[in-house]
Amino acid sequence: MFTGIVEETGKVVGFTPEREAWRLQIEARAALGGVALGDSIAVNGCCLTVAGVAGSVLQFDVLEETRRLTNFAMLAPGAPVNLERSLRFDGKVGGHFVTGHIDGLGVIELLEPRGKDHYLKVRAPDDCAHYLVHKGSIAIDGISLTVAAVDGPVFDVWLIPTTMTVTNLGARKAGEAVNLEFDLLGKYVEKLLAARSL
Repeated sequence: MFTGIVEETGKVVGFTPEREAWRLQIEARAALGGVALGDSIAVNGCCLTVAGVAGSVLQFDVLEETRRLTNFAMLAPGAPVNLERSLRFDGKVGGHFVTGHIDGLGVIELLEPRGKDHYLKVRAPDDCAHYLVHKGSIAIDGISLTVAAVDGPVFDVWLIPTTMTVTNLGARKAGEAVNLEFDLLGKYVEKLLAARSL
């Protein structure tokens, strides 16, 4: 479980196919604190298990399915990725509850400065549009954000300067894919209502 409050932007060192899985290597700083093999770390919002640590580099095994269903297929050495260690029950919850299970890929339609803030417009998959709620929560590449407007599968968010500095959004541009995780409560409500209608 995560909060969507990104701790740092790590840097991809390598992402290569191995015999049993893809091996993702990420140079990190803050995410190394207290890290142990088997720990969960959200990488661009996707929950991964630490499979190795070599100096300042975290290593993860990534399944082909995970690579296919996320924006990991676009990762190359030097790419910035958002990192967040899993939630500690004695810590703060500053964002919203995020599981690290990606629901789908969105596409950035517009990302531009507007005054002191930044404006982001994203197109979600059509079959996920019903999860978008005005003023609801969403995780984009693992970043907890508030939906500012909804038009079918297209939604807007406003970004403060800190978000642009601390996360990888400062390096993103229109046309790029982002990992989306919709609010967990909405998905449970949908499931319960569907069961009641049977």
